[in-house]
Amino acid sequence: MSELVQKLAKGDHKVIFPSRLDDPIQELRDCIDRDYVFVKFTETRGGTELGFRPDPDHSDFSQADWDNKTGKIRMAGNLSLDYVKVRCVGDIDISTLEGTGHLEILEEEDG
Repeated sequence: MSELVQKLAKGDHKVIFPSRLDDPIQELRDCIDRDYVFVKFTETRGGTELGFRPDPDHSDFSQADWDNKTGKIRMAGNLSLDYVKVRCVGDIDISTLEGTGHLEILEEEDG
C-alpha cells in the first residue's frame, strides 16, 4: 500500500473544495447536483485532488444553506487510489470551502 494512502487514512487532514470558477459555492452545489464532487488534500506534496460520486449512505448535505452560503456538508464516496479501494470522506464548511477529511481503506470481499 502506498505511503499516500496510508498517510491519508490516518487521522484527519485539511481539505478544500478545489474551485475553478468565479462562484465557487455555486460550483460546489452544481457538482453535487451532477453527482460528482472533488476534494483536495492540501498537506501532501503538490496536493492530492480526488473526485468521486457521493454515496448517499455516507454523505450528508442536509445542513447546507445554499441561499445564505452557510452550513457544513459531508461528502463521502468510494474510489481507487494507487490501486487501493478507499472511501474518501470530507467535511466542508460551505462559507469557506475548507474543512477536514480522510480516507477509509475498504476491505475487498472474497468472491
